[in-house]
Amino acid sequence: MNMYVSNLSHSVTEQELKELFTPYGMVESVYVIKDKHTGMPKGAAYVMMPSDVEAEQAIAGLDGTEHDGQTVHVARADSADFPTGDYW
Repeated sequence: MNMYVSNLSHSVTEQELKELFTPYGMVESVYVIKDKHTGMPKGAAYVMMPSDVEAEQAIAGLDGTEHDGQTVHVARADSADFPTGDYW
């Protein structure tokens, strides 16, 4: 399942997000959305977990929690929304 994670710190890394989601199950991929002009993170990301059950547990466990001084929001994303390029 693809998840959209928003209100992230602009310094967040893919590795940090992987570590944040891993307690809920296997993380297949993480994509931090970056500004195409500056290359800087935009405060949002997509996380993909192969198990829908584990992804739902991650949403329930992480949505509304604080990470790096920010209250993050985690929600199910439409499969078509998952980016394939370097920038969005």
